[in-house]
Amino acid sequence: MNAATASAATDAALMRECLREADAAAAAGEVPVGALVVVDGRIVARGRNQPIASCDPSAHAEIVALRAAGAAQANYRLPGATLVVSVEPCVMCVGAIIQARVARVVFGCADAKAGGLGGLLDLTAHAGFNHYFAVSGGVLADEARERLQRFFRARRGAAPE
Repeated sequence: MNAATASAATDAALMRECLREADAAAAAGEVPVGALVVVDGRIVARGRNQPIASCDPSAHAEIVALRAAGAAQANYRLPGATLVVSVEPCVMCVGAIIQARVARVVFGCADAKAGGLGGLLDLTAHAGFNHYFAVSGGVLADEARERLQRFFRARRGAAPE
């Protein structure tokens, strides 16, 4: 197995774990988005959407995970970290990723309505930021998208397909 194949397998395994966080968010009545922060191959923090329960519009899975990782690492900067998130991060979350100096973002499905890594906007294409990071999108995208579709169908009261 070459390095690219190993990396893809690792990304998929981490995304499966991330999707468990998304499932927990959905079970709590939140939009099913999960996130992990990985440092040196080890999960150091987890997050799931919780803006409804916390009455906090910034409590996206990515922000929750980055806050927990900062506490676990005793540093608000996370150089070398990988953020794994089930849905493409929004513009707010991309801003936090930049501030945290995350090295890489791996996401599941794109978000055409709010994505900040190409779905709606691609903030990595803008010159002038003081930090840039690698992006790998589309990892287990169908599984992540299906969770969102199921959640919103249920919320609208529509019958499952």
